[in-house]
Amino acid sequence: MSFDRRLAEIAREFPEWTIWRSDAGRWWATRHRPLTSAQRAAGCAMTVDADEPDGLREQLREQEECDAAADP
Repeated sequence: MSFDRRLAEIAREFPEWTIWRSDAGRWWATRHRPLTSAQRAAGCAMTVDADEPDGLREQLREQEECDAAADP
């Protein structure tokens, strides 16, 4: 699967994040909105990265779990 297609799929799956791949080949995602104080206290991250697309998806799923834990 092409780089562009993988990037588009992840972006559709996680619409609250901006997804990109660096010139060095790492996959990155950063939130569209700043973290709330509850998210910060729960240990959520503003930006995550991984070596490959599946790793980034895993990081983003972990962030969804963190967000859920932070939401009262």
